[in-house]
Amino acid sequence: QVQLVESGGGLVQSGGSLRLSCAASRSIFSFNHMGWYRQAPGKQRELVALVTSGGTPQYADSLNGRYTISKDNAKNTLTLQMNSLKPEDTAVYYCKVDLFNASYWGKGTLVTVSS
Repeated sequence: QVQLVESGGGLVQSGGSLRLSCAASRSIFSFNHMGWYRQAPGKQRELVALVTSGGTPQYADSLNGRYTISKDNAKNTLTLQMNSLKPEDTAVYYCKVDLFNASYWGKGTLVTVSS
């Protein structure tokens, strides 16, 4: 079992930055993948970025390099640095990890980008 707690969301103006963090209740060293997803109002949840167990990042094509995902094995945290934010980035952002044959989700953190 893994508990995930996201933090760092909030209200920011268009063009601004936010840094999201996801704290895991156990060592993340053995996790297969760790990722960030988001769900905007009225839309399906979508993958934003993930990092493999080997540390390779992958991003949604639509981000155009504005986001950076990273993990800290020592602190058991996953981070998403979001720059040049746009109103369409407004969503609840969720952390997800895959461990063996199970997936675990956090409860999400709300990011609101005003125009």
